Amino acid sequence: MRNVFEKIQELEVIPGYSKHEQLVQGFINSIDAKILVKGDQLPSVNVMIRETGFARETIVKGYKELIERGIIESKRGMGYYISNIDTGQPVKVALILYAFDSIQETFYNAFRDLLVPDVQVDVFFHHQNIDTFESIINNISGKYGMYVVTPMPHPRTAGILKVLPVHKFLMIDRFEPVAGDFSYVTQEFEASSYQVFVELLDRIRSFEEMIFFSRPNSDLPVEIMKAFKRFVKDHDIKYQVKKEYLPGSVEKGKVYFICNDRQLWTMLKDCTTQGIKPGEEVGILSQDDDPIKEFICDGITTYSTDFQLMAQKAAQFVLGQEKIQEVIPTVLKRRSSL
Repeated sequence: MRNVFEKIQELEVIPGYSKHEQLVQGFINSIDAKILVKGDQLPSVNVMIRETGFARETIVKGYKELIERGIIESKRGMGYYISNIDTGQPVKVALILYAFDSIQETFYNAFRDLLVPDVQVDVFFHHQNIDTFESIINNISGKYGMYVVTPMPHPRTAGILKVLPVHKFLMIDRFEPVAGDFSYVTQEFEASSYQVFVELLDRIRSFEEMIFFSRPNSDLPVEIMKAFKRFVKDHDIKYQVKKEYLPGSVEKGKVYFICNDRQLWTMLKDCTTQGIKPGEEVGILSQDDDPIKEFICDGITTYSTDFQLMAQKAAQFVLGQEKIQEVIPTVLKRRSSL
């Protein structure tokens, strides 16, 4: 390890190098010179202070930058290790999503396109499984420069996420309370859903009954159900809550609130087969907008947050590394189905 300290000291004579830059570049030069190889353990912070004379905050800052570049990783209780000998490695971003559905795909494509070409984005999916979520977070902690996470509502979520450095962590989509002054770009579900229902009240009243499809223990935010229950009570709307849409069960005179796109496509197919006109004989409201919903069956009424804008804000956080705390508005798009 003596040769590593020498590589750091060599940079002292180069004008313009701060001690932090000397440290980072010294390790990079040591890797390029094959003094350090993948898997090698780096000196502890205390050893670095003793050998270089640098301040503790300088050492810590240098190690953090090397982690952000994906060159080293931190193993809890074991120190720092060389994880990548490609010293041109850019900032690595871990993006944790629910699943690769159309909405998550919209976010990912916009997010990736907005980042500079040499930013590496690795995508992980937790599929609303808390054990999978915990395994992902534990496996990636200390290995990435930035963490962009769609959390899941669960009592264990806050404890799982506390291992991520708060200044490198961005919560997206759903908001879950976590310790610390963390960054987030999320949407709101209860008040916005209720407001959408109220805006559509006249059209909803023109049908006999409102049916909401919601499976127990699904990934649908519970706030939407709370808003729905409050709305039908406040406005005396006849309603049913069903677990799922069963093929062939569409009925005239009903207004359907569907949050699952697979079930929506099945209902629309049944409407076409049975000659039922959405917007006239049945009403349909869908959560989360999608380009195809603008055109299919003359347009499906939707309400959704702007995932393109959410992706833009997330990309700005990654590139600028400045704290952000923002709730993206929900927008109702009225089309012929309701």
